[in-house]
Amino acid sequence: MLASRAYKIVMAVVVGVMVAAIVVTSAENRSKAATDVTAAAAQDGQGCPANNTDLKLPTGFCATIFAEGIGHARHLVVSADNVVYVNTWSGRYFGNDKIHEGGFLVALQDKTGTGKADVNERFGETEQTGGAGGTGIYLYNGALYAEINDRIVKYAMTSGSIVPKGSEVTVVSGLPLGGDHPMHPFIITSVGSLLVDVASATNSCQAKNRTLKSPGDNPCKELETRGGIWRYDANKTDQKFSPSDRYATGIRNGEGFAIDANGQLFVTQHGRDQLHTNWPEFYQADQEATLPAEEVLALNKSGDYGWPECYYDNFVQKLVLAPEYGGDGKKIGVCAEKTGPAAAFPAHWAPNGMTRYDQDKFPARYREGLFIAFHGSWNRAPYPQGGYNVVFQPMSSGKASAQCEIFADGFAGAVKSPEKAAHRPDGLAVGPDGALYISDDTKGRVYRVTWNGGSADGTAGVTACPSLTAPAGELEKASAKPPEGTNPDAGAPVPKGATSAMVAAGDKLYHANACVGCHGDSGQGTTIGPPLNTKEWMWSDGSWSGIAKTVTEGVEQPKKYRSPMPAMGGAQLTPQQVKEVAAYVWSIGHR
Repeated sequence: MLASRAYKIVMAVVVGVMVAAIVVTSAENRSKAATDVTAAAAQDGQGCPANNTDLKLPTGFCATIFAEGIGHARHLVVSADNVVYVNTWSGRYFGNDKIHEGGFLVALQDKTGTGKADVNERFGETEQTGGAGGTGIYLYNGALYAEINDRIVKYAMTSGSIVPKGSEVTVVSGLPLGGDHPMHPFIITSVGSLLVDVASATNSCQAKNRTLKSPGDNPCKELETRGGIWRYDANKTDQKFSPSDRYATGIRNGEGFAIDANGQLFVTQHGRDQLHTNWPEFYQADQEATLPAEEVLALNKSGDYGWPECYYDNFVQKLVLAPEYGGDGKKIGVCAEKTGPAAAFPAHWAPNGMTRYDQDKFPARYREGLFIAFHGSWNRAPYPQGGYNVVFQPMSSGKASAQCEIFADGFAGAVKSPEKAAHRPDGLAVGPDGALYISDDTKGRVYRVTWNGGSADGTAGVTACPSLTAPAGELEKASAKPPEGTNPDAGAPVPKGATSAMVAAGDKLYHANACVGCHGDSGQGTTIGPPLNTKEWMWSDGSWSGIAKTVTEGVEQPKKYRSPMPAMGGAQLTPQQVKEVAAYVWSIGHR
């Protein structure tokens, strides 16, 4: 009996051990299978976490939303302990919308390792203290430097805190504000040279900015205090802006900076606007969208890069003379003596942030070039807009070594336009964790892009940039439909004395010209021009004749918006066509 009982106990233990072994083995197999699947997915570039960014990236790269809703996020920088610092901006550039509460500077930290910031702290100037935010931000020698209004300030970083505890100290003040480009991006070199972009106040230094056939000032007085790069000492305080501190000239709007492994500085260049609008005798309508190229410049002391006398023609691949200074689209003139770009890109893509990838987590090929955030512009209208993406430009010996590649796309969503884009990339920074961080100044999003495996060299799924000589595309009337009720049979409001046919004709003229670039495809307004679909009128009593007078004369000095309107919006309209456009504007404003 005892032997039988003992036998049963032993057998039970053996069976139990066998079952446990089977369970453990099964679990191990499942774990191994899961690991194998994850590894295979990573090898195929599919091992990304849940991706709700809608970004299109080369195979093997993953994007996540690191932070959201932090205000109009401009440039950013990442500290040695992976804290992301962002400068945010406000004001008329963003249609004077509601300002985010708290300081304009933001510190973001991921303390849990989820790839998303779980710490979000604001500091610095506020609206209540007179701040309006800024674009530039940088870390140097234990301090955070940031642009605020007309100053570059610095904050000493505090041990044990991701935000500084003390007040800011002014490094340089009196930087010019106002005009078309009031921002001051900057970079600091390893020896403490603070290089600040002081962009142009105008489009092309015309006597009357952005006005039909207005000649350029000669000499361009604006170049004394604008349109170039200024140099200061990041180790000093209370420096004052002075014309004598100019480092380089002829740069219309240089928003992004980078330094390569050899110490060569680079800066982006926003090409000028409105060649056809202001000089229709020399340029076809589609050339408004295809000229001039955007640029990356190799930045050197005393360099002259041509603005306002010259622009880079991407078709002939030369600097050519601007029409404001006697050019006709073909003449070279003094531009033969100016310095051309190190790399060129399609027109009106608006290059803002720029960085060199200096870590070892991306494939090696990405360490030999520049990442550039193209914010997207408006001046291609009424043709399809371009940009709204992040591009990788291979470089060698200080210049482009191959055609650029679209690294990240899909920010804008369904419509690429300033007023309808869901997101617009602005700033770029590389963290010590090897991630590439991208800011969006539309809804205040910060993206985090990482490499998770794929082709050995990271070339799978790469999309080449369009050719520099690509055509403008088809007019966007079909994709930019006017609001309900603008056709003759839909019962649209018609001003007294006009007809439905005139409203319909004005609709076609509005959408076939540059009106949509400034006022939106349905008159809803943009950051450049006011809405037309309300009953609030800034320049007339809102009558049909009053609107026609404004269209005819243009607006040289806008009250709330940053861009003047040339006479007839820069188009060549007959008196009858002016009446038709005015009838359409009156109609959409009286719905």
